Amino acid sequence: MRKLAFFPLLALFACTQQPAAEDFQSTVCNADGTVTFRYRNDSARSVMVDVQFAGRHDMTRDSVSGIWTATVGPAAPDMYPYHFVVDGVGIMDPECAAYFPNEGFKNSLLEVPSSDGSALPHDIRNVPHGTVEHVSYYSANLGAVNHAVVYLPPSYATSPDRSYPVFYLISGTTDTEEVYSRVGRANFIADNLAADGLAEEMIIVMPYGNPYKLLPVVPDAAAVPQTNFGRDLFSLDFTDDLMPFVERRYRTIADREHRAIGGFSRGGNQGLSVGLHNLDKFAYLCSYSSFTSTEIEGVYDNAADTNSKIRLFWLGVGTDDFLYGNARDYTEFLDRKGIRCVKAYTSDKLGHTWMNAKHFLNISMQLLFRPEAAEKAMADATPTRPATGNEPQFTPGVMARMFPRPLISPEYADSSITFRFKAADARRVALVTETQRVPMQRDSLGIWTTELKINDFAPFTYHFEFDGTATADPQNMYITASPKFKRSIAHHPKAAFNCIATGNIAYGPVAYDIVRNAVTYTPAAPASAERTILLVPDVADGIDSWFTVAAANVVADKLLADGKIRPVCLTTDASAANIAATLRASDYATWSERQKALETLLLNN
Repeated sequence: MRKLAFFPLLALFACTQQPAAEDFQSTVCNADGTVTFRYRNDSARSVMVDVQFAGRHDMTRDSVSGIWTATVGPAAPDMYPYHFVVDGVGIMDPECAAYFPNEGFKNSLLEVPSSDGSALPHDIRNVPHGTVEHVSYYSANLGAVNHAVVYLPPSYATSPDRSYPVFYLISGTTDTEEVYSRVGRANFIADNLAADGLAEEMIIVMPYGNPYKLLPVVPDAAAVPQTNFGRDLFSLDFTDDLMPFVERRYRTIADREHRAIGGFSRGGNQGLSVGLHNLDKFAYLCSYSSFTSTEIEGVYDNAADTNSKIRLFWLGVGTDDFLYGNARDYTEFLDRKGIRCVKAYTSDKLGHTWMNAKHFLNISMQLLFRPEAAEKAMADATPTRPATGNEPQFTPGVMARMFPRPLISPEYADSSITFRFKAADARRVALVTETQRVPMQRDSLGIWTTELKINDFAPFTYHFEFDGTATADPQNMYITASPKFKRSIAHHPKAAFNCIATGNIAYGPVAYDIVRNAVTYTPAAPASAERTILLVPDVADGIDSWFTVAAANVVADKLLADGKIRPVCLTTDASAANIAATLRASDYATWSERQKALETLLLNN
């Protein structure tokens, strides 16, 4: 299969195999399957690389070039998270565009291609591509605005009379709604399977699994990973708010035979729980590296009825996963209850990883909305593997070690924002915003803090600098998707154009066109838009920076809801029709100025 060599986003993920002499490349894939990592930092005293396929390794500094290097592996072809550890502090690779979204620390992403040029299931190939939309909707259960990522198949835009089945796909603990597209590559897997005739075209909805963090005052529950679902806030938002929103907005086939639900890790638990509690809504259930409660009323003690409702009950887990014991126990429980399910196992994908998540997704998607194929898989299912007594178990103690209570940074108050950063061995730490540099103070635990006084609630980007090394705020889930160094985003909950403040209004989608490498906002009623404004990012900005930092879409939504403007489209695509005006980020010094310029243009144009 031929890859899209011309596709601009492909370079964001792959390591370079033969870097030009004048170019600095931070990752190089060698012919023997090893990977060489390279890092430039004259201020660093010690550097390590931490990569999922090889663990943590010291890097050596060249006395002439000053470049730190380490060669590790070999690695099987796949996509792996990694980061550098500089003077004891983990940081993203400042030369790598691709990153792993997360509520906390974010890794960079390395793609190791096949040595023979064959395509991997998640590769970006020369096939028809769908569109990825970022959507926002008001959740009555949450009392706030929630978010999701929606994949629309290639034919969606060209077949206006066609409706599609829907697969609800949920990421894991600390993941954001972006992870299944940026890391799990669900959109590319779906594109490839559909192009090869191996799966049905479908809409994929990827929700955010921890909506507590979207509340104006984040409760303690947001810091502790949940394990029990059913009538919790996530589940109620999912069935009562998200699903109706999706079925109003998109051309779905709204019946149980055309709905599937699944997820990875916590998302697998959530997916199974929501699905089993709502078998009147879902006929296809998938779990990747997870399990769920064995106490769901009316499901496990009525096997004949349950089996008659489930077209596909598919569960995959790695035998080296720390959840393997729990997942194995769950499928054994299903076997005892006489409930049919497909079991899939791996032993070569490093346990509880997104390598497994992508693998399981690629296999199970081929059975969704294909009753005959699903029935064959269910009929051919084998019993649960026998217990050895050595299976790892995920316990509350393991959870506490894996997910310690995080620092809060940034912490918003009416007239200030407090920033915190842990760097126990650092000598000096500063907060660096778009307009100022503020020294931070260290406490006895090695946590550096500063309180920044603010005059307004306008958004801005920032980073920390410790002993000359720059890094994004590892506690802030919002980050610029810049091609190289990424800064964190401070967006006050009381800002006029923050969804927390705008509340229950209609929100238009922000669509990512991967062929044009463009981002476009359309109003909630897209047919009503009469004009388009071109938004040009600065050279160091990500293609979506006008939306992620300046909240351009929310500016338009709010002004439209207030009756102050006519419907408008906003795009980074210079070839778009009906462009009425252009805003260039490079014409303004700060994101506050850029947002204000957009507001003024919308009001006056």
